[in-house]
Amino acid sequence: MSEFDSHRRAKIVVIGLAGLGMMLTSAFAANSDCHGVKVDVTKAREQEFGPLVASAMTNKVKPAQVKFQTILESGKWSAVYFSTPVADDGMMFFQTVNGKRRFREVWGGYAVPSEKPELVSWAKKLGVPQDLAKCFAKTVTERK
Repeated sequence: MSEFDSHRRAKIVVIGLAGLGMMLTSAFAANSDCHGVKVDVTKAREQEFGPLVASAMTNKVKPAQVKFQTILESGKWSAVYFSTPVADDGMMFFQTVNGKRRFREVWGGYAVPSEKPELVSWAKKLGVPQDLAKCFAKTVTERK
């Protein structure tokens, strides 16, 4: 193998590793909006939030009819992305006051990624922490 071939292969390996690094950085950045905020949807959380969502709705549903896709938590704030048989999917926001979760607002509708800044701003006006606001915006604009 000539010195030229070795140098060329080394360049290809370096370029390949640089490309991999950029892909991993992009993947990390995409997930970082919800890092530390998005929590598992567990039975205990469903049992806690089901009655809260049901009682906040004008169209009455049973807590067991509330289905959760995403639960977000940051400090004294929580947000749940949910569906019911009687309303469009939505994200409800709760704030813990004196040890009790209180309904604050609901967001419903359809949003596209270009609307993330407006969604973050809307959530922050409620008092929602920055990390939860960013994860909320990511969640509702990147729904599957």
